[in-house]
Formats: sequence, C-alpha cells, structure tokens
Amino acid sequence: MGIETIEGFRVEREGGVAFVGIDFPPLNLMGSEMFVAFDALAREAANDASLRVIVLRSVDPEFFVAHGDLEAILGIPETDGPAESHAPDFVHAVLDRLRTLPQVTIAQVEGYCRGGGSELALACDMRFAARGKAVFGQPEVALGILPGAGGTVRLLKLVGRARAAEIILGCDDFDADEAERYGWVNRALDPQEMGPFVERLARRIASFPAAAVAETKAAFSAFESETESELVVEQNAFARLMAHPEARSRMRRCLERGWQTREGEREIGARLTEISS
Repeated sequence: MGIETIEGFRVEREGGVAFVGIDFPPLNLMGSEMFVAFDALAREAANDASLRVIVLRSVDPEFFVAHGDLEAILGIPETDGPAESHAPDFVHAVLDRLRTLPQVTIAQVEGYCRGGGSELALACDMRFAARGKAVFGQPEVALGILPGAGGTVRLLKLVGRARAAEIILGCDDFDADEAERYGWVNRALDPQEMGPFVERLARRIASFPAAAVAETKAAFSAFESETESELVVEQNAFARLMAHPEARSRMRRCLERGWQTREGEREIGARLTEISS
C-alpha cells in the first residue's frame, strides 16, 4: 500500500481505492484551506481512471471534521441585503463534487462530526459511524444560521422532513446508533469492526467494472437533478441569515467561551442553549 502526504491529507492507495486521512489540526475545522484541498483532491480524482473508490476518514482519532470554522464564517463580509445567487458557490460546488464524481465516496466517521463535518459526510455516497466514538450534530440554527453547506438539502432527502426538522431545529447531538436509526448513516459499527468493514466494502466495489460503477453514479445524479437548484436556495437563505447581527453575535460568544477548542467541542451539544445568555 503506497502512502502519500499531500496538503491536508494522508493518502493511502491500494489498487483502485484511496483511503484519504483528513489532517487539518488541531480540530479538522472546515475552512477555506480545507475546501481548497478538497477541490484539488476531487479534480485530480475525476481524471484518475485507475481510481474506483475514495474513503474519507480522519488522522485525528477524536475528530472527523469538527464543523465549519466560526472565525472563517465571521470573516464573511457583512452586507445589509445580500444579492440573490443563481448558481452554487465554491463551497457547494466542492462538496457536491463528491456526489457527482465517477468514483464511489465513503465517509468513515470515528469522531465528532457536526455542522460542516456532517455536511461533508452527507455529500458522500455512503456513511459509516463508529459506536461510542462518532457524534453527529447540526448546531447552526442555535448560532442564528442554518446548515449552509448542503445539510439542509441532503438531510431532508435522507431522513425525511420530520426527522430533518428535529435534527436541524433541535441542534442536539446524535450518537452512531441514533444516526443509523434515522437514516443519517448507512450503519453503526463497533470500533473494531469499522476499518475492516469499510475496507472490505471499498475493495469489493473497486473490483467491479469501473464503467458500471461510474454509469450508476451518473444515473443517481440524473435522478437528483434538482439538487443543484436546491443548494442555491439553501445558499441564499444562509446569506440572508448572515446579514442578521444576532448570528454574528452568537458565533462570537461561542469563540469567547472557548467552544472552538478540543475541550470545548465535547460540550457544544449540551450547552447551545447558553449562547443567548
């Protein structure tokens, strides 16, 4: 198995499978550097005929991708009234490429996976979660915004309106078994089973004809032809909410209270109701 370290990733190649270890210390926060790295990775993968499956996992045993970087979000320029967009922005384009790549994309989640981390996993074809380790959540509404990197669109499609409403509006944490019951992930697996299961599945898929796999994924994308326009609706809603001063105020309070740290991240789900105080 060949191992290659590239910007932000530790990549292990074996046959037609690339195991991509996400490596953006200290928390694997989703910010501009991560998006640029994923854009480059996806573009390279799209032109690699020898690659059949991409498995995303984390180098950090505690964090898959913590969430979107609040400091980066606060860096978005303030506007009185954002102009309506008519095409997906860079964030949506990068994550949606995981859905439309000819390769199968699998998220192997073994740590905290909230906000943008959940949205990264949701953009993949499949998701698997480790019991006792994976924690999922969409805390955005408590911050005065909404899941703006595809989560509003993809959770609704995956789990249905009622459960998506509970997840997104309730802003609570969900463990691996709860995420499995809701349809957020394919399966919850014991930690010792996770690696072998995902590796076996990835190699199995990679052993099948590449054209058949790619055409199947292309058909899936065609059946989901409205996804791109739906992402634009979400994008515009996010921009309108970012124009509200309360959203920025709540995010600043999170940073002031040290929640975007390794220690603070463990408590976010339980403490979101404190932001207004």
